[in-house]
Amino acid sequence: MASNKLPLVKPITFVTGNAKKLEEVKMILGQSIPFQAVKFDLPELQGEPEEISKEKARIAAREVGGPVLVEDTCLCFNALKGLPGPYVKWFLQKTGPEGLNNMLAAYEDKTAYALCIFSLSLGPDHEPTSFEGRTEGKIVPARGPNDFGWDPVFQPHGYNLTYAEMPKEEKNKISHRRRALDKLREHLCTQYSFMDQP
Repeated sequence: MASNKLPLVKPITFVTGNAKKLEEVKMILGQSIPFQAVKFDLPELQGEPEEISKEKARIAAREVGGPVLVEDTCLCFNALKGLPGPYVKWFLQKTGPEGLNNMLAAYEDKTAYALCIFSLSLGPDHEPTSFEGRTEGKIVPARGPNDFGWDPVFQPHGYNLTYAEMPKEEKNKISHRRRALDKLREHLCTQYSFMDQP
């Protein structure tokens, strides 16, 4: 019986300059989705998270000339109506993880959510599709190794450990990134067939 899936001839290029992020994506996806990674700088845009992610995918697709995947991660404080959100990278660079915790010192509400958006574009002439994953939690004083972004200050609901304190396998089962990648995988596996790729 003929497949209704569209053939994806070129490999998907995941555009990231973050080695830890790439490592997590590889651990979560395994061999289920063939992709190659390339490092180049995309502009840091302003706006709502999904629009930022889609615009980065448009830029990357023009640069690569084929299918691309980009990822944006946000840390959103409910007391601050979603900030720092997509700008968390800059807050982290200036204040460190402990500074993120201190931002909520004056607020009773320490709840937050981790948000991940992957945007897929099949090429320069294709409108990107976004896949969102979200994990609820709270902001706590930094605990655990300080080697991956804001992981030391985010404690997911139902756990006594921060992302940084969790074994990687445990974090990857419940993370915002995992939830977004599950949606991406389902979309790709139901819509497309992967040709033989190097």
